[in-house]
Amino acid sequence: MQALAGMGALAALPFPTLAAADNGLWPQDSRVPGGVARLSLGPAPQRPQVRSGDVPVLVLGDMIEWTAVVGIPLSTKPGSHTVQVQDGARERTLRYQVQDKKYTEQRLKVSPKTVDLAPDDLARHERERAHQQTIMERFSAPPPDLGPLRMQQPVPGRRSSSFGLRRIFNGQARNPHSGMDIAAATGTPIVAPLLGTVVDVGDYFFNGGTVWLDHGAGLLSMYCHLSRTDCKVGDVLRTGDRFCQVGATGRVTGPHLHWGVMLNRTMVDPALFLAA
Repeated sequence: MQALAGMGALAALPFPTLAAADNGLWPQDSRVPGGVARLSLGPAPQRPQVRSGDVPVLVLGDMIEWTAVVGIPLSTKPGSHTVQVQDGARERTLRYQVQDKKYTEQRLKVSPKTVDLAPDDLARHERERAHQQTIMERFSAPPPDLGPLRMQQPVPGRRSSSFGLRRIFNGQARNPHSGMDIAAATGTPIVAPLLGTVVDVGDYFFNGGTVWLDHGAGLLSMYCHLSRTDCKVGDVLRTGDRFCQVGATGRVTGPHLHWGVMLNRTMVDPALFLAA
């Protein structure tokens, strides 16, 4: 998938309408921090261009009805928020309301060395974070046969930690959990939950063995703590293709898959993309 120079290239790509989304083909509408807002844009002969701040937003539908699918950052305050819509020569602001949501909080006492990084480890983490930021900023054209955005769970198992969980170690708050943890044995195959292209394969300090998939138009997914990767950058995966295995690499206490979903450069709750 080639990166877009502008959003206009999306105009020719077909997607089901909002009515299809209500039938379970698209992510659930959950207008809370870490959620997804599906915003009706109405009819237009060409796909409107939508931005949240300076970030392009996924737009689906057809000339009868277009829909913006907006990822809402976990840091978003409850209240009124906006996206900017450009429909041909017409520009307008579209407002939507975000409701509050209280995520679970855990307070833990642990050894100080597991909280405060050594200088070499901190320097490595900073380098890796800069690299991964370039991955997260991708906005590429989705393949014409992308199909519905409801995802297949990438590995069977119990959800051992949910999206949004905030842990406080020795009184020090850490960023909320940005994905879903699924407990499974080391070596359990992981499958692609949706058609996508491999855009990063690496071994990182916190995340261990990691793969990123690009599903197009700012929708990406990540897979962490892997024991093995059976893919390379540039591979195109179909829904259900095996491409890596569960492990316990990186900073973890046991084998599991950390699965993250990113939409318009913000991590959102993967559960919203699964069938109820």
